[in-house]
Amino acid sequence: MATPVNVWDYEQLAEQKLDANAHAYFAGGSGDEVTLRDNLAAFERRKLRPRVLVDVSSVSTATRILGTDIALPILIAPLALQRMAHPDGELATARAAAAAGTIMCLSTAATVRPAEVAAVAPGAPHWFQVYVFADRSKTEELIAEAVESEFSALVLTVDTPYLGRRERDIRIDFKVPDQLTVSGDIFGAHFDAGLSWHDLEWLAGYGMPVVVKGILTAEDARLACEHGAAAVVVSNHGGRQLDGVCSSLDALEEVVEAVDGRAEVLLDGGVRRGTDALKALALGAEGVLIGRAMLWGLAAGGEEGVAHVLQLLREEVELGLALLGCASPADVTRAHVT
Repeated sequence: MATPVNVWDYEQLAEQKLDANAHAYFAGGSGDEVTLRDNLAAFERRKLRPRVLVDVSSVSTATRILGTDIALPILIAPLALQRMAHPDGELATARAAAAAGTIMCLSTAATVRPAEVAAVAPGAPHWFQVYVFADRSKTEELIAEAVESEFSALVLTVDTPYLGRRERDIRIDFKVPDQLTVSGDIFGAHFDAGLSWHDLEWLAGYGMPVVVKGILTAEDARLACEHGAAAVVVSNHGGRQLDGVCSSLDALEEVVEAVDGRAEVLLDGGVRRGTDALKALALGAEGVLIGRAMLWGLAAGGEEGVAHVLQLLREEVELGLALLGCASPADVTRAHVT
């Protein structure tokens, strides 16, 4: 293939590069993968409503998320085991995110430690994704390192008291490669299935904003706000947990209405185009996170691949804003989508 021109091109390249074990893990969803497919289809169902004869001689993709200025409304989602995709793994992703001027969220199940990420991208904004293990000391150790490394937010993933039944992994007999060390073992260690809303207050005690990732209903959105969440991420875990739930995009408006400005709202799941991000913004999100889209770039070209994916998406956002009749992400409103 010639130089990739979009995320779909990178997905094809990644499939050629990844071994069967890694591809099953990164590409697969749970059950019949209904939700996995619907995350993509939801963006196709929504249609943009451009306004014309608007001054778009100067367009900026910059925005602000939780007080951090970023160059585009697209962040890097927490994604485990990135060294299965490329030897540099999360370190390549961190460098590319820093160069692009956006936030990287590091997974608990990363193949590097928080301090290593901070060292390769000093001064760049990083969030730390939190899985809470039954042995909470393992979680506390990783959070303490993230705090010491000046990460700026904790992202509590709340849709995973147990891992979903991912049948591609079962068929391939998925295993973490022996040469990889995982910071937080989500496969061998047990999650704290008794985790409750009160645990947000425990996390807030670390002095950082708490982002609640995995919200799909108004009821849970309201509870997140009541217990001090600074932001929520509308997410179904990329279709990897409970199959048959609605797409993230279809849940977005319900959550935005329930939050009612008390917290920032982000979205992940199915974002493959800059115009996908614009549709999410129009439905009330402040920004989106990408997981697989970034991962395909990492698998195909390491740091350069991730950087190029982010560049392509930023250019798509910029052009999309101009053609939509908006000079910045802040100009995108509910009237811009049906």
